[in-house]
Amino acid sequence: MSIGFDNIKGHIIKLEDFQLVWRFADKKYDLLPELHLEELLPLDKSASKFLYDFILNSTLHDNIPFKKDFFKTIDNIRILENNQKEIKKWLYRRGLPFDKHVYLSWDEKNAMIAPWKLVIKYFDSFYYGGSDDLTIFDQSLNWGLLFFHEDDIYFGTNNDFSADNSETDIKFI
Repeated sequence: MSIGFDNIKGHIIKLEDFQLVWRFADKKYDLLPELHLEELLPLDKSASKFLYDFILNSTLHDNIPFKKDFFKTIDNIRILENNQKEIKKWLYRRGLPFDKHVYLSWDEKNAMIAPWKLVIKYFDSFYYGGSDDLTIFDQSLNWGLLFFHEDDIYFGTNNDFSADNSETDIKFI
């Protein structure tokens, strides 16, 4: 049976079997609360390969950060020492619903489904500068997020919504 977005959740594995589990459940790196760990849905190698191939076949990254004209608008921010709060606000302002489940693809062997709110809250656990290129998206590909290994984050979208840039209270992050 081939893997698709309609059956990808059938390929969820236990977090302890996920190659990158240490990022979320090892006190040397980050130890997320159990409640949040339960919301992370790591995928097996077949589903990870499906997402990786989906990104490749879409030509999303034919140019860095995104293929020319793939998105109407592209915004970016740089990760600097001690600007985690600014990054979280920037991610929050992308306008995605907190409870939206998004796909995270590190490479052809490592992928996960997670709620957008946890991507915002723990972006620095999901992404490690210098080693990761992390693509986050949904199956519509109307938007995409690239954490580029040189500490740049890019958000491209075809949606007409624009996030409110006012100082919103986002205490959960």
